[in-house]
Amino acid sequence: MAVFVIADLHLDTVTYEKSMEVFGNRWQGYLEKIRNNWTRVVEDNDTVIIPGDISWALTTEESLPDMKWIDALPGRKLIMKGNHDFWWSTVSKMRKFFAENGITTIDFLYNNAIELDGFIAAGSRGWFVDKTVQPQKSVNADYSKIVNREVIRLRLSLDEAKKLSDASGKE
Repeated sequence: MAVFVIADLHLDTVTYEKSMEVFGNRWQGYLEKIRNNWTRVVEDNDTVIIPGDISWALTTEESLPDMKWIDALPGRKLIMKGNHDFWWSTVSKMRKFFAENGITTIDFLYNNAIELDGFIAAGSRGWFVDKTVQPQKSVNADYSKIVNREVIRLRLSLDEAKKLSDASGKE
């Protein structure tokens, strides 16, 4: 089993209203490039961690075509919430939604840890500590509140990783 990580897919597999192709020639056909490279490298027994900015959808329902697109690719996928994942709901609601829609290869790495072959994965969404780094975005965001919330989530994830490690003897 191999583990891969790819972030910032920013999928729009249906409407193409927010296609990444607007960012220049190297983005032309990016969905096909992702699919072709993914299927060339990733096997069914591999795991792919997708740490955020997965879909441009605004609701979980709108994300369905993008989630089905990911689900159809080889491997187990662990997804994390990114700052552009406005479609993200509660994990329990999303698990139910995925089950109702036949999405079987995607799970959530969110306030938890997951044991993989040889190691344990845990994590949290990152955020800018200094709002001057990105003054044009989220100008009204309470950066300290966001960072503090992510610190709590990271602690939850690392506590779960510790429990898994203690139970399995893995570090």
